Amino acid sequence: MTVAELTIESIAGGGDGVGRADGVAVFIPRSAPGDHVRVRLDVRRRFARGTIEELLVPSPERVQPLCYHYRVDRCGGCQIQHLRYEAQLDAKRAIVRDALTRIGRRAVDAPPIVASERQWRYRRKLTLTMRRRAGGDWVIGLRPYDDPDALFQLADCPITDERVVSVWRQVMEARLHFPDADELRASVRLLDDGASVVMEGGNSWPARAAFFTAVPQATALWWKPAHRARALVAERAGGGGRGAVHEASASFAQVNVETGAALHEYVLGRARRHRPDVVVDAYAGSGATAIPLARDGARVTAIEADRDAALACAAKLPEGSRAIAARVEDVLGEALPADVVLVNPPRTGLHERVSELLQTLPSPPRALVYVSCDPATLGRDLARMPRYRIESIRAFDMFPQTAHVETVCELVPEGA
Repeated sequence: MTVAELTIESIAGGGDGVGRADGVAVFIPRSAPGDHVRVRLDVRRRFARGTIEELLVPSPERVQPLCYHYRVDRCGGCQIQHLRYEAQLDAKRAIVRDALTRIGRRAVDAPPIVASERQWRYRRKLTLTMRRRAGGDWVIGLRPYDDPDALFQLADCPITDERVVSVWRQVMEARLHFPDADELRASVRLLDDGASVVMEGGNSWPARAAFFTAVPQATALWWKPAHRARALVAERAGGGGRGAVHEASASFAQVNVETGAALHEYVLGRARRHRPDVVVDAYAGSGATAIPLARDGARVTAIEADRDAALACAAKLPEGSRAIAARVEDVLGEALPADVVLVNPPRTGLHERVSELLQTLPSPPRALVYVSCDPATLGRDLARMPRYRIESIRAFDMFPQTAHVETVCELVPEGA
């Protein structure tokens, strides 16, 4: 361990500030561009981790974090709450640019970014960990950013919709009826007609009916026992059951409604400008994008690994279009060629077989519209597909106060 004084230059992909000490990059949580800090260093092979010992000169980009847990419990759910909102947007634009330049080997400027209409109380879903104490009671909350094994009791989460927090308080009060386990995870998600609770863990749950009674604001209760599939175990009349949960889980607006809707319309616009007759929508969910494109008159193949979501999509697709319940890497070749291909993969990015197929197709699509939730895996996938150039790119701030950023990248074949 050594100590150094340095100035923070930028924000890295995970939200840490980045400075340099003796030519070595130092990554420092909870720092801001322009901070001059004294840090304690943990030197690794090619970089160093830093912990602020003293904030010598604070950056003008700093603000007082709103959340008590961020300030006192070092909550890891948010990473950049200490930056004013305009600085958060600038940091995210730079994160996208740096990933595409450094990893994707594409010469790009920082893209435009669509700001969130709401910077607080925007989240419609909150997942917490529950751990049984030695005395039998439970700690229910989140983990500090610098101690992933610890857990603190959550009182409030100011980026989460108050209705979600209200349901969570009922869940906490119902802790005597939890499944038989020492550690659990659960999520509360707002639906159009209520809220769903998904409980994960345990092998038996004899008190699940009592739990559901004790959480009257929940309209649907799902349980995923250890090593088994998730199932709907309770539902109130008129509540958000199987179809509603899958609709919510697969839509663009699952967490931040306004920004999600803007992203969705932008993706549809990017696809429609190519006037496609044939479309492949990979990682299609329950069809939020596939269905309107099919209703435009395109012949759409929607691919989704979640069977229930694929069935929900198939039920709404017009004749001539179809939904396939399968992994994209297993069936994409059967659905091609197409005029436009849409991909919206998980944080891990495209499976290598998918990027290889798109790179080597004899007849590439007119456009490949890539919706990314991780600039690093987007950059990696672009490096694997050099035949495509970036036609347009736009970032969306779906998650204010965090370092996460959504990116929509429209790609066209070189020479198009």
